[in-house]
Parts: sequence; C-alpha cells; structure tokens
Amino acid sequence: MSQYTAPLDDIRFILDDVLDAQSQFARLGYADASPDVVDAVLEEAARFTGSVLAPLNAVGDQQGCRHDPATGDVATPEGFKAAYGQFVEGGWPGLTADPQHGGQGLPHLVGLSVSEMINAANLAWGNFPLLSHGAVEALIQHGEDWQRDVFLPPLVEGRWTGTMCLTEPHCGTDLGLLRTRAEPADDGSYAITGTKIFITAGEHDFTDNIVHLVLAKLPDAPPGAKGISLFATPKFKVARDGSVGERNAVRCGSIEHKMGIKGSATCVMNFDGAQGWLVGEQHGGLKAMFTMMNSARLGVGLQGLGLSERAWQNALRYSRERLQSRALTGPKFPDKPADPIIVHPDVRRMLLSVKALTEGSRMLAMHAGSLLEEAAHASDPAERERAETLVGFLTPISKACQTEWGIENTYNALQCFGGHGYIAEHGMEQLARDARITTLYEGTTGIQAMDLIGRKTAYSQGAGLKLLLADVETFCAAHADDPELAANVAALRARCVEWTALTTEILQASAADPDELGAAAHDYLFYSGYVVLGYWWLRASVAARASARPAAFKDAKRETARFYFARILPRTLAHAAAIRGGAGSLMDLDADSFGA
Repeated sequence: MSQYTAPLDDIRFILDDVLDAQSQFARLGYADASPDVVDAVLEEAARFTGSVLAPLNAVGDQQGCRHDPATGDVATPEGFKAAYGQFVEGGWPGLTADPQHGGQGLPHLVGLSVSEMINAANLAWGNFPLLSHGAVEALIQHGEDWQRDVFLPPLVEGRWTGTMCLTEPHCGTDLGLLRTRAEPADDGSYAITGTKIFITAGEHDFTDNIVHLVLAKLPDAPPGAKGISLFATPKFKVARDGSVGERNAVRCGSIEHKMGIKGSATCVMNFDGAQGWLVGEQHGGLKAMFTMMNSARLGVGLQGLGLSERAWQNALRYSRERLQSRALTGPKFPDKPADPIIVHPDVRRMLLSVKALTEGSRMLAMHAGSLLEEAAHASDPAERERAETLVGFLTPISKACQTEWGIENTYNALQCFGGHGYIAEHGMEQLARDARITTLYEGTTGIQAMDLIGRKTAYSQGAGLKLLLADVETFCAAHADDPELAANVAALRARCVEWTALTTEILQASAADPDELGAAAHDYLFYSGYVVLGYWWLRASVAARASARPAAFKDAKRETARFYFARILPRTLAHAAAIRGGAGSLMDLDADSFGA
C-alpha cells in the first residue's frame, strides 16, 4: 500500500522563503494569519490527511460507490462519510471563506496547501467537497442577496455540498448545444428539465442537501452559448426564507464505472421539472460558469500535484530499499548483496524528473494562489487588475501542465518499482489510474491549450504574457552576474525571447490560416509551462541560498534546479520545432485517408 506524509518542509520553504507570504498576508489585512496560526493549520491538516484520509485511499478504490436504482441514492465507500464528518467538525470546508458567511477567512495560499494534502491523501474523497468552493464563489459574485444568505452558510460550513452541472450526453465543451430547459414558474423560480452527465458528487450520503448549479436555457434564449443561464437547483427544495422543503425533482439515474477515482461518485443527473433559482442575469450563465470553472481548474491542477507528491514519496522510499545489481562505478554498499537501485543513473533520471516537476508545480500553484489574494484584496485597483490578468493567463498552464506532469510523474514513479509497480498491493497503479482523469475533467488539455493561445493570448493581445515576461526579466536582470546562476539566467532569457517570437509567429500565421492557432496550441502550452517552471526554479535557487534551513535541504534545491535546466528545460526545443512545423502536416491529410 502506498504511504503519504504531507511535505510540510517544502510547503513552508515556498511560503516563507520563496514567496515571503507573511508580508503579503499583513499587507492584505489577514490579521489572523500569523506564522503560528498558519503553522498550526498546516500541522493539523497533515495529521488529518495522513491518518484519516490516506488509509481510505485503497478502500475507496476497492469498494467504489454503490448506486440504488430504485431510490437514486448513492452510498460511498466504507469510512468516507465518517471522514467527512471529521472534516466538517474541524472547520475545514470554511477555511478560506469570508467570516460573514461562516468562514475562517484565512488566505487562499493556506487553503491551497491543505487542498494539495487532501488530493495526495485521497483524491476520490477530495472530489466530494471540491466543487463546493466553486459554488460558493459563483453565488458570492453572481447571486442575489437572499441566495447568499440562504445557500452560503450551509455550503461554507460543509453541511451542504455543491456541484457544477454542465455536460450533457451530446454536449461537452460546446455548451451552446445544451438542451436542458428552464421554464419560469409563478413564484419566481424555474422548472429545470434535462439530463446532465459526469457530475462529480452529484449524489452521496455525506450531507443533508446538495446544491446543483445547473446550466440551462430559457424559452426565449438566443441560440448558442449566449443563451445559457445558471440555476441553483438543490436536492431538497429551498425557499427564499431558507426553509428546506420536500425532495426536489432531481435524481441520480446512474453512476459511471471508471478507470480510476472509483471512490468518487460520477453521476448521471436527471432533472424533471426541478425547482431552480436563477443565479445572475438571464442568459448570463456563461460568465457565472467561468467563475466556477476557473476555480475548479486551479483545483484540478492541485490534484495532479498531489498525486505527483505521493508517487514521488513512495518511489523514493522503494528506490532506497530495493537491492538490484551494482553501481556502474563499483559497489556502493559492499556489505550488501547488491546496491539499492537509487545508485543507477536511469532510476535517478526518473526520480529527479518527478522531483523537479513536482516541486516546480508546487511553486507554480502557490504563485497562482498568491495572485488570487492580490486580485481579491489589493487596495490598488490597478494591482487587482494586474493580478487577475496574470492568474487568468497562468490558469490553463497550471491546470494542464500540472495534470499532464501528474501522469508523467506517476508513470515514472511506478516504473521505479519495476514489475512490483504493476501490482495492486503497492498502490502505485492506483495513482497512475487516478491521475488519468485530471487531464480530462474541467476542460481537457486541448481545451486549456486553446484557452491559452486563444482567449488568454490572441484575444487579449498577450496581456498576461507581457506581465509575466516583465517579472521574469526583472528577476533575471538582478541575477545576471551571479556566478552560480549566470548560465541558467542566460538560458531562461533565451527561452523568453523565443517565447515572444513564437507567439508573434503563431498569431501572424493564424491571420492567414486559423488552423495555425489550433495546430500550435498544444506545443505552445507546454513551451510556456517549462519556461514558467524555469523561472520558479531560479527563484528557488536564490531563496535556498539565503534560507536558514538545513544545508542538505538547500543543496537539494539547488541541485534539482541544475537538473531542471540541464534535462527538462531543453524540452522546449522540441516544442518550438513542432510549432514551426505549421498546420500543414496536421490538416493536409484528408479525413477519409486516415485509414479504415
């Protein structure tokens, strides 16, 4: 069975040494987020996730959820409901929520670290409370006063959970095709009718009520995505005065049988004239949906990070214990019958790749969290706008790269086990299966790539890219003459120059042939991700050198940075070549000629 211990040393290093988070907390008015409080929260989260959630990970995979076709009820795996009770009792659902809605008002960065721990300990369990955060954000930003008063306290406390009901059997990314209808009722509510699929935590036994945020079309809706509205449609009816009534006409028709995250209920939800309340403006559901979606995308990126961390810990432990052959340079442990496999270069290649991408992903994720703080609480409107633009640019990079790297990392970690990694008892194959979904839900990697090159670059004239490049150049200029960093600074600067050139080339080519945008999107996304991680590994090198942490910890950071620049950043060369290969090699083959 795989094991998990929260990486508190690395989380603290990023908070304290890389980001200087306490200065930000003080500047933004987080009076209660003192070092002692933050440390206590992280310690307790590590205890809860390590001792309560992690042991249930294999249980959820083995038992899965059970659906009763007669009632539509869903039973979760053994221990899941009790763990959720402890989660609520500990106040975890409202950790970062506004105190006026019953939350504790701690910074997003703290909640982000707790979310990573949950995902690493038990990804399937973590899916049940995951979307409640997006529902809360949507209601705060787009709901009416009475909706905030009625729905937010139980969602924040965790007495209710939320879902996001977008996808339909015939309609995934192209929401303009959805068929779910909303008919006005005399009391100001709407009757919601339609079927939604792939609804995470659409039904379960954790809470008394579930608030479904449902996309649907009004009778007078214009065609396409501009005709979508959003409706709060609870499992049990909720009146304007907050009273909870009879069971609503919404029911789980079935649950999916999946490759991974088997302990998470993935539901088909049938709405048969269910009472729903309009959230936001009529035909304004797309805007509200993106409030939920952007929150969920950053959350799913953390899932890739969490799985990478757990895979890394177990691969490292096994590689230190497993004896196999002798080192190429001679025995390292002559008193043993063979050396541990960590002496072998190829095992080290896999381990260091996992380490570099995992720890780099953590810095990327926590940077996004710090930008969310600025966007929400900075006193200067210009600073808020700057942070919002930058985090918007980084969101598709974070979601796609952290999850795709999660697949790579769980694969490499499993590979370190050899044939033992393929056997269930070690738990590595579950991590690899669980990781696969993270690149699919909340927008596939291809969707993130198009979002980055399209909405976040072409349509915004590169606003977010320019801000990020300016930050990178400021850092590089300050450290260009540093003997230890000079070569890597020069390499990063060269990649940034090429990043700018590639962006210009893609946009110019797409003006003549729109397919050039889509043809370049995937490689542009990963080129961007590797450059961003290069920036954060340089910053980690500087922070480690100045840190008061143990020498072994600091040396490991600097050596991992060296590995990143030598072995991983060069991946950008292949992505640049593919981009410059153009759309022709993709689009010229007639569809009928692909094969039988």
